[in-house]
Amino acid sequence: MRDVVAKLDEWWNKGETAALATVVGTYSSAPRQVGASMLIGPGGEAVGSVSGGCVEGAVYELGEQVLTEGRPLLQRYGVSDDDAFAVGLTCGGIIDVFVEKVDADSYTELGRVAEAIRDEAPVAVVTVISGPAERLGRRLIVWPDHVEGGTGSTRLDDAIRDDARGLLDAGRNAQVTYGVEGQRRGEGLSVFVESFAPPPRMIVFGAIDFAAAVARIGGFLGFRVTVCDARPVFATATRFPGANEVIVEWPHRYLAGEAEAGRIDSRTALCVLTHDPKFDVPLLEVALRLPEVGYIGAMGSRRTHDDRLARLREKGITEAEIARMSSPIGLDLGARTPEETAVSVAAEMIAKHWGGAGVRLTERDGPIHVG
Repeated sequence: MRDVVAKLDEWWNKGETAALATVVGTYSSAPRQVGASMLIGPGGEAVGSVSGGCVEGAVYELGEQVLTEGRPLLQRYGVSDDDAFAVGLTCGGIIDVFVEKVDADSYTELGRVAEAIRDEAPVAVVTVISGPAERLGRRLIVWPDHVEGGTGSTRLDDAIRDDARGLLDAGRNAQVTYGVEGQRRGEGLSVFVESFAPPPRMIVFGAIDFAAAVARIGGFLGFRVTVCDARPVFATATRFPGANEVIVEWPHRYLAGEAEAGRIDSRTALCVLTHDPKFDVPLLEVALRLPEVGYIGAMGSRRTHDDRLARLREKGITEAEIARMSSPIGLDLGARTPEETAVSVAAEMIAKHWGGAGVRLTERDGPIHVG
């Protein structure tokens, strides 16, 4: 819903009614991730996408049906080899789409949810997508310190609350199945948990021209970007318009302070671009000993890399800890310019996150999207 929440909130505040279609499950080479949404609004206006064009027409018709009848619907869209151009996904994937009617009466909490998303405050929206008819579409809004709404079962609400907070901490969306009264190992009722966690962080160390390009592409990928350097003459907001903040501090001190404050987690990306041992060795000594970091990359030539490894080993960094570092940073794209290098870094981060091999797709067999 994140991609359409501004328009949905606008209609909601005007007292208008819309149909909200959300991808709640994907299989094989699905074109969009879970959480992708599409609106069918007043006057037939369509906003957003659930499949990149494959089944938007069919989902639009389903949305019109939901607006007319008022009942939420869960629909699966796929494709078979002998029917590739019927209504379905020509990519060969499968998606489950849940369509519900949204107005001021059916979604009383939407204004507060939209405000939280705008303010980057954590909140999870949990919707019953399959199960007894009287439960379909019921919703629980899970905040870090309280809940709103309900599914009609206190036991189920309690189970959802605990699971949703765990998913919210990890910034993950997921379908979760329970018994109709919240039994952990039961079946018969499924909910979709959509987590609106604050955006993941990217911290770029080293106020150089490559850092400006990496900061821009980090923002494009949805990261909240910080640039940090100990040299105030270089670490200025003017030089890094793509960053959310620019910090003047010794990199290792800043990282240690952020970690101690609980602001480094498994979604955080650390890009060490200083390639100067007086900055990057103390910094990497801190970074490689952190228990949870999504990505640690360090720039430098092969010679710089070898020197860096020797210095880190002298500091007692283990081989297992060193293995967590991507050095030299990025995939081998033949990059030369700062912008090309930023694409190389982003490509490696994406490959690491999703388990990609980083090779040309034309050289591979099998599905494009794995998992």
